[in-house]
Order: sequence, then C-alpha cells, then structure tokens
Amino acid sequence: MYLTMNRFKVVTSQTQAFEDIWTRRDSHLKTVPGFVSFALMKGPERADHVLYASHTVWKDEQSFANWTKSASFRAAHSGAKSSNHMYLDPPELEIFQAVQVLTA
Repeated sequence: MYLTMNRFKVVTSQTQAFEDIWTRRDSHLKTVPGFVSFALMKGPERADHVLYASHTVWKDEQSFANWTKSASFRAAHSGAKSSNHMYLDPPELEIFQAVQVLTA
C-alpha cells in the first residue's frame, strides 16, 4: 500500500469554497489503475485557517507515479492555480509506504 497525503491550510473565510471545489470536481481517480481510495479530511480550526488533508491510497508506488504522468492527472488538476488565494501556504505533499496494514 502506498499513501499520498496533501495538507492544506485554508483561509477560514474560504473553507466552503474549498470544500465545494473538491466535492464537485471529477477527480478521474476511479478509472486509474492501482487506485484504492480517496478521502478529504477536515481538521482543526485555527485563528487564521482550517487544516484539511487529502488522503489517496494506491496499490503501489508505481501506480501513483503512472497517474502523475497521465492525462487523468492533468485533467483533475487543471485550474488548481486559480484557487491559490484560498491557502496560507502551498499544499504540502507527504508520501508514505506501508509497513503494516490491519483491516477489520
């Protein structure tokens, strides 16, 4: 399992617009080979921002790498720069390789 996570510090007044962008867009993930799951998580609110994290689980590193080079990736991220005003800082990408996985 391979997990990619982006953290977003969203300006407090922009949280609804941020959520609308994410929930209305076509991520193109469901048809990508090696895609397992996606979640957008809302975290704690601070004085000047709300923390969000997107978690995408992949079968393996190669599946993620292939997606980042695909037309689906470009389509899913088109227009992303137009929402830069919503963030205090650029999104932070974090990548994790599974060491142990437990399921129900």
